[in-house]
Amino acid sequence: MASTVTSEPSNDSSASSRPGYGQLLRTRRAWTFLLPGFAARQPFAMLTISIVLLVQHTTGSYGAAGAAAAVTGVSMALCAPYGGRLADRYGQRAVLIPGVLVHTLSALTLTALALAHAPLWALFAAAVPTGASVPQIGPMVRARWGVTLKGSPLMTTAAAFESVTDELTFVVGPLLATALCTAVNPAAGLVTEASLTLLGGLLFAAQKSTQPPVAHDRHARVQHVSALRVPGVRVLVVTFLGIGSVFGGMQVSLAAFTESIGEPGLNGVLYGTFAAGNMLSGLVCGAVAWKAAPQHRLVLGYGALALTASGLWAAHSVLVLAGLGLLVGMCIAPALITGYTLVENLVPAGARTEAFTWLTGAVALGQAAAVTVAGQLEDRFWDGAGFLVPMGGTLLALATLLALRSRLVTHPRSRTVARGVGHRVPVTVD
Repeated sequence: MASTVTSEPSNDSSASSRPGYGQLLRTRRAWTFLLPGFAARQPFAMLTISIVLLVQHTTGSYGAAGAAAAVTGVSMALCAPYGGRLADRYGQRAVLIPGVLVHTLSALTLTALALAHAPLWALFAAAVPTGASVPQIGPMVRARWGVTLKGSPLMTTAAAFESVTDELTFVVGPLLATALCTAVNPAAGLVTEASLTLLGGLLFAAQKSTQPPVAHDRHARVQHVSALRVPGVRVLVVTFLGIGSVFGGMQVSLAAFTESIGEPGLNGVLYGTFAAGNMLSGLVCGAVAWKAAPQHRLVLGYGALALTASGLWAAHSVLVLAGLGLLVGMCIAPALITGYTLVENLVPAGARTEAFTWLTGAVALGQAAAVTVAGQLEDRFWDGAGFLVPMGGTLLALATLLALRSRLVTHPRSRTVARGVGHRVPVTVD
């Protein structure tokens, strides 16, 4: 049994058996939110690369393309946690429906402005609502797992499954976006992203039976405390910023590298190889019955990520870059899975959607900063200079993680309280 759930009270007779994907996917009503959730989260993996390829095509500058994508990412990072908090308070459906409508309109506006060669400030103006309204499907699905499983040992497996699902989208998304932008039209990627967001988001919102319950009484709403006040969540936010620097740095740098060798179509293949490594290691992580404490696994996994990411800038061939990208991807999944598992233990149930969106937003913010810096490095220095960004981002995050890892120690839950009322032992906050 995974160490992250040994203190959980279990309502499942299978608690003594080894958690597995088959058992997870047989969970009652799981498929009612998994299938529309997968469709709705696919566009997220297409957004940044679609903006980069479109704006680079219309402006001829990776710096401008990275800046436009960065504005989108920063807007998402700043607004996503508040959307998560609203979803916790008023229900996912109430937040999701207006969000997907605003996002679709904003993304199409950004596309039209780019094709019209509008000034960069106009692209930024459209990028703000595009990013701010990105639907947080991944955190919402994770919150639904928490309600559906209700403390089962399968929560660690669910965290791994969600990481694998995320990475599957990052295998398919960049490949699809790159193919559409290079073979059909530079705007096709962003138009498809907007269309899929609208369709998938509305289908997911229609699944009312599995959304987390909303506290209707005034007292419960007053008791709500921001997930960011939990010290461990703040440490995880910094950790996920470093992961975002890998995603953003690689997206821009791989695009610049493949263009420099005259093979722009390889961009999606190389990024897909990176994401495939992430997906495969995520599958393994979810199948292993971990003995080590999650905070120890996070430190070890993140150290491996920083080490492999530090070698990307020295790669000068497609094969070497593909191999290193595969290794980097294999190191990301354990960090993501462990971080999301720690949230399950650190944060009260009523604030979990918000906590998950803080982490998702941190990845987006790290990605936004990375595409900006990497774009400038690619424009001003040598081909591949952008790969310095993943190295710097992961090393800084690793130093923070090592210094503050004690804040990730989880507290066992009271079985008496859990059985009688269903609340956690109070979490220490600042």
